[in-house]
Amino acid sequence: MNSQNRTYDLLAVGELLVDLIGHELADDLRQTRDFHRYQGGSPANMAANMARLGNRSALVACVGNDNLGVYLKDRVAEANVETQFIASNPTAPTSVVIVSRTKGTPDFIAYREADCWIKPEHLPDDLLKNAAIFHTTCFALSRQPAQDAIVDAARRANEAGCQVSIDANYAPAIWPDRELAQRVLQQYCSANALVKLSDDDAARLFGYRQKPEEIAAYFHGNGAPLVCLTLGAEGSFVSYENGRQRLRIPSRKIEVIDATGAGDAYWAGFLTAWLDGHDPASCARAGAHLAEKKLTRQGPLPGGMDKEELFG
Repeated sequence: MNSQNRTYDLLAVGELLVDLIGHELADDLRQTRDFHRYQGGSPANMAANMARLGNRSALVACVGNDNLGVYLKDRVAEANVETQFIASNPTAPTSVVIVSRTKGTPDFIAYREADCWIKPEHLPDDLLKNAAIFHTTCFALSRQPAQDAIVDAARRANEAGCQVSIDANYAPAIWPDRELAQRVLQQYCSANALVKLSDDDAARLFGYRQKPEEIAAYFHGNGAPLVCLTLGAEGSFVSYENGRQRLRIPSRKIEVIDATGAGDAYWAGFLTAWLDGHDPASCARAGAHLAEKKLTRQGPLPGGMDKEELFG
């Protein structure tokens, strides 16, 4: 896709929040005594990863009118992401997620406040027309008023020639109403959305495990032209041209140091290659390379990466 005539390569929309992550390894939050503070939120991480690869990224989000909100804006700005579209809610405090540090599935509690107060006025047509990709997550769509505002903005973005994208990272702890989540995702996908999700996300969304081809067919049936399913150590599966073309990209054997944010790294690599006009197979390999880089290091990806590293 040619994004030269657009101000932003990526407009990420959704949760920007504080992660309080356990300092010591523990089975769950009952054993977690000390926490370290981090900037969190998948859309914010996506925007930062895209910016690290030289893309022009902007974030639409909502924080509280408090010092945690200031902290988050500062962290996003440090990653060279445009922050002027981050709103401050005068009454709702900044959202916080408390997470255990574990080698398995982390125990977490989400305190949802300001993050879901994204409104239509935060997503004007002029902004959508100036973005090449409009991206969000299931977390962002799980609460009102952000839900309706983001779904409507995706429709308008598609009409303005912007490519719509979603990380369908469904979690029942965040969005207990699975049927509503499926309906909202159907609405969002109808805006010609590129869909990324993991096989675990899909199992949570449907309540049982399915074959990659069945998962892709579901999203194609709702209007998604391309579906990318990440399969952990098994690599990834990409279905495109509404399912007429399918491919599997195997993973390489690596030593995993930190799995946090690997999905955001994968999709940032994929979309960066996609913006540069590469075919889906090359995009999937680019995503895999960036995910490997994230998995084999502690903390966020380094700044100032060369796009050529995606194909190394």
